[in-house]
Amino acid sequence: MTSTGRDETVELSSRVIDTMLPMHLRFDETGKIRHAAPGLVRLAGERKLVSRDLRACFEFTRPRGIGEARELLSMTGRRLKLRFREGRSVRMRGLALPMGSKDGGILSLALDLGELRDLGGAPLTSADFSQTDMTVDMLYLIEANSAVMAESRRLIARLDGAKTEAEAQAFTDTLTGLNNRRALERVTNRLVAGNEPFALSNIDLDYFKAVNDTHGHAAGDHVLQAVAATLRAATRATDTVARVGGDEFVLILHGMVDPDLIDETARRIIAGIERPFFFAGQTCHISASVGTAISTRYERPDLDRMMADADEALYASKWAGRARHSIAGEAHPLGRTAHPATS
Repeated sequence: MTSTGRDETVELSSRVIDTMLPMHLRFDETGKIRHAAPGLVRLAGERKLVSRDLRACFEFTRPRGIGEARELLSMTGRRLKLRFREGRSVRMRGLALPMGSKDGGILSLALDLGELRDLGGAPLTSADFSQTDMTVDMLYLIEANSAVMAESRRLIARLDGAKTEAEAQAFTDTLTGLNNRRALERVTNRLVAGNEPFALSNIDLDYFKAVNDTHGHAAGDHVLQAVAATLRAATRATDTVARVGGDEFVLILHGMVDPDLIDETARRIIAGIERPFFFAGQTCHISASVGTAISTRYERPDLDRMMADADEALYASKWAGRARHSIAGEAHPLGRTAHPATS
């Protein structure tokens, strides 16, 4: 190539130009591509460039309507935007310069900023960019930013996981894995706020103290865990099961306000708890008394009031012989007399 200045003409070989502008092409006065630099060839991949017309290989998007080579050369010094017509539409920026009155011109290209993240889908290396091109530095910045963002996402995920775990622990009884009183309050407040019907059942274990006194607290803990499993098995996934005291449990039966259905659930729970529990070769016998308050029987349900009424119904069950279920406001406890319990 010959470059003309005011005083002299400088001859530059193709190898020198390819080194200085590793992503350029040269075209003749008809617009046919005569040479493509190695970087551009690597970017084009399977797209053939040399010996083809510029307009067949590229679509000029700014300014639009560039047709012949002379029109392209009339844009000398003006930034161009273009993209491949074939395959992936890789966006590029370009600058066209004439090589002489009858020698056609040179089109120097660079990837658009939006293509830098994956280099237009091509296996480009630093050698495919001019040593003075800031693209390589930007690639390092993009890579560093991606690494920082990935680490940030990992830290956020860990913090979210820790927060979720802490929240779960705050609302969970550590011994049984059931909900605790805080969780119970949250659930009932939500149901009351949403005007959703529910039943609240208080459950108190009969003869549990005898298990602790006779077999020790380890046996008592084992029985409490077994009772928790029984309560889960006897209720629905939509219900809430909570441990609110040493041997005291509360059920929130979502949407269940039919006394017969509530009593059926209570009977199932009492029968499950009356089955013997085994610990370290010893048999532990307990039973359960249940009292229930139904939200639809209140003008505006209140947890404290319902708990108090359910407690009153629970003690009516105990006074009636234990292993029974009573509903607040009803005259007689439901259920059956417990079997004699021994420990």
